Amino acid sequence: MHNVVLIPGDGIGPEITEAVQRIFKAADAPINWIPAKAGMSAYDETGNPLPDETIELIEKHKIALKGPLETPIGAGFRSINVALRQRFDLYCNMRPAKSLPGIHSPFTHVDLVMFRENTQGMYIGQERWVDDKNKHAESIAVITRDASERIIRAAFEYAVKHNRKRVHLVHKANILKLTSGLFLQVGRELAPEFPSIDFRDIIVDNMAMQMVMRPEQFDVIVTTNLFGDILSDLASGLVGGLGLTGSANIGIEHAMFEAVHGSAPDIAGQNKANPTALLFSALMMLEHLGHDDIALRIRNAVKTVLKDQEACTADIGGKGDTLTYTDAICLAL
Repeated sequence: MHNVVLIPGDGIGPEITEAVQRIFKAADAPINWIPAKAGMSAYDETGNPLPDETIELIEKHKIALKGPLETPIGAGFRSINVALRQRFDLYCNMRPAKSLPGIHSPFTHVDLVMFRENTQGMYIGQERWVDDKNKHAESIAVITRDASERIIRAAFEYAVKHNRKRVHLVHKANILKLTSGLFLQVGRELAPEFPSIDFRDIIVDNMAMQMVMRPEQFDVIVTTNLFGDILSDLASGLVGGLGLTGSANIGIEHAMFEAVHGSAPDIAGQNKANPTALLFSALMMLEHLGHDDIALRIRNAVKTVLKDQEACTADIGGKGDTLTYTDAICLAL
């Protein structure tokens, strides 16, 4: 039995979290959920969107599953998600995007995994006003050899382990010759250690174009923080949207799995939310914990239910709701 810190989050978070718990119970997944709070609900209750108790629970149990969070506006708080990634050094963000049955999309053969460096780049938050009239702003992007090596190595190792054929490193080294150039240099240095993998590099603007022309050419992709943030959402769009893709944040000792879509307060509490993204994130968590067989059973059940319009939620073309969708997956199990 694995203890997992469960953060339902805001908006639709509690509904989709409950759906995942029901599905895991139906599949006999060996998870003991440890409830914790974060986001606006925690802020309203404690005055802190990321309470110390939640940090302590993640520190203790090492694994967390997190629903969507809303960061208080105008209260001096940066992104809670970024804070968690930096606090626990969750340097590796993995975002698979794979075509699914029953989902309308222009593309039917997408099967890629995005590896995004999660702790550096533009997201370190080192910004300043240059003048006293707030007309000139600067932001610092940090790229280090050590951080570049561990994310690029993680992408290569994943490719080898999962019998993937190709790794694309995405960069802008033609313009950002020091920062993006260092990231590319490290990739070229590591590539010979993995002779079975076809290593290629590609400039980010060309990458965006290629992804919407021939996404089937991509297998494993590795890139820096900002590029990865943008391209991973683009990849989700290729297969039906953010409601259908999971996300993992992996560190040396800790890991956090999350739905990357928003909290959708406009439909909260109405039994309309689609729990697939959080469920797929939870399946990545099961695989991380060594329960690939249970994850595969649940994934196959989801694929069966996605073909049933009567059961699926409206956002993926169905006539059902959160409850009918969850019930159908449990029945398929």
